Parts: sequence; C-alpha cells; structure tokens
Amino acid sequence: MTMTPEQASWFADIFDRLVANVEQVLLGKNHVIRLAFTTLLSSGHLLLEDFPGTGKTSLARAIAQSVKGTSNRVQFTPDLLPGDITGVSIYDQRSGSFDFHQGPIFANIVLADEINRASPKTQSALLEVMEEGRVTVDGVTHDVGEPFMVIATQNPIEQAGTYRLPEAQLDRFLLKASIGYPDRSSMIRILEGSGERAHDVIVPAIVPADVITEMGTLARTVHVDATINDYVSRLIEASRSAQEVRLGASVRGGLALIRAAKTLAAATGRHYVIPDDVKSLAEPVLSHRLLLDPEAEFDGVSSSSVIAQILIETPPPSDRRDV
Repeated sequence: MTMTPEQASWFADIFDRLVANVEQVLLGKNHVIRLAFTTLLSSGHLLLEDFPGTGKTSLARAIAQSVKGTSNRVQFTPDLLPGDITGVSIYDQRSGSFDFHQGPIFANIVLADEINRASPKTQSALLEVMEEGRVTVDGVTHDVGEPFMVIATQNPIEQAGTYRLPEAQLDRFLLKASIGYPDRSSMIRILEGSGERAHDVIVPAIVPADVITEMGTLARTVHVDATINDYVSRLIEASRSAQEVRLGASVRGGLALIRAAKTLAAATGRHYVIPDDVKSLAEPVLSHRLLLDPEAEFDGVSSSSVIAQILIETPPPSDRRDV
C-alpha cells in the first residue's frame, strides 16, 4: 500500500503542529526541531553534538510532552554502569523470585547527556535497545514500547576524560545535528522570559503517542521511485571512493537516508520522495558515518565538506515519476 495524497496532507498538518508546539520552547530552531521529529517518525535516534546550555534537555522534554509521552534524562559519567541504564533484577525474599526494576531507558524520549563520557561497556548497553527497542537482562527480554527515541549529546570541545563512540554505535543514530546558539531576536525573547525556569515550561499535548506510531507506519508507505534508489546508491558509493575518506557510509546509512527522506516527503505533504529530500538530509544522515583519513582531518577537511562535494559531483535523477 502506498500513501495517498490525503494521508500525506494529514501527516504534514500534524507534523507542522508538533514542530510549532516545540518551537515555543526552542525559539528560532525550526530546522533542528523538524530534524528531531523526522528522526522520531522514522523510528530512529538523534545525535546532538553541541555546547552546554543550548536547550538539548528542553528539546527532549518538549517532544515528549507534545506526544503525551514520557521522557527521562541520563547523565553519562565514567562510573555509570550498564544496569544504571537498562535496569536490574533484584531478589525479593518474600516471593523468592527476582523482580525486574526498569532503568531510565524505559521512556518514549530518552536524553543520553554527554554519552561519550561513559565507558565503552556502558555505551554498548544502548546498542540492543537502539536497534531492536528492547533490553535483555539476566536472559529475559523487556520491550521499551513505542514510540521510542534516544537523543544523545556530546560536547565537541571538552574531550578530556571522554571515550569516542565506536563507528558501530555511531551507525545506530539516524541523524546527527546541532542546535547551536539562538539568533539575536530569539535571544532577546529568551531573556524577556527569564523569570520562568525552562523546567517549569510545559507545552500542550498535540497528539497521543499511538498516533506517532501510526504516523511512523504511514511514513514507510511513501513511494520511492527506482531513480531515487539509484541516486542514493550512487551517493553511498561515492562516499566510499572519496579520496579523503577511509571508511564510507554503510548499507545501514543508505537505508537510513531512504527512511528519513520518506518521512520528510510526508512532512511536506507529498506521498512520494524527490531528489531534494535526499539532498537536504544527506549531510545529517551520513556525516557521522564517514571515517576520514587522518591526513585529511589534519588539513581541516570535515565530513560535511566531503558530503557537500559528493552532492555536487553526483547528479540527481533528471526525470521524476510522480505517483
């Protein structure tokens, strides 16, 4: 079944209402909010590389409130253990059995703050739940429910005492983005509301959580023409053959780009993907999946600049077959 124009219009209306709702808290950050909801509705996870105090926690909380969901925040530290995230089984003397006590990962929106400050063992505790939406403790599997999204953050400046995320874990994040500092007009509006603490701001719920699950299912039915699949395939291949790249985008990266493009198309009221959807998402979807050559990094080359060059050198489809 393919999404109909009427369903695409309904999808775009709710998407815009959700974005506008969160923008009451995160002023002037329409683009990153749209990326966050694109990630959520694509059943993916978001990596934010940003400075402290830019509104990462406010973003996670506002998204959860908008969808009538739950949110938890985990501050990653070197002494954090896997059980502190997933939960633990505790022996109950009265019943003579083990009871599972859920960890903070059991929420609709989970903010993993400064994820690169935890040990690799603790970071790896997120791999199963991010990929499969469940955790296994003492051989017993527990589903975290739907919708579910991890918003992980890392500070791009302070690297002392941190553990770089391995490529296998970076590949689990659908998108990588940055909130950044607000512009002057937004900053003035923030200062004018300084009498109210950010944690006290509550945005109204727009839709229940099960509607988000329904929208995610619907987004997967957006039509993708064979020429679009070929375009994404050529972009992925180009990322592997780029001179500055030691490790290019994986197959999972190509799948992620298609999934996100489907959601973006629906969010703009279309029931089919166009090349511009792919081009606008190529950098946030693929940049964190490239491993650059050390000499290229030393020369100041970034993953974003490599992808920008790939987009220039890889021509998009010349024809479009609308449905």
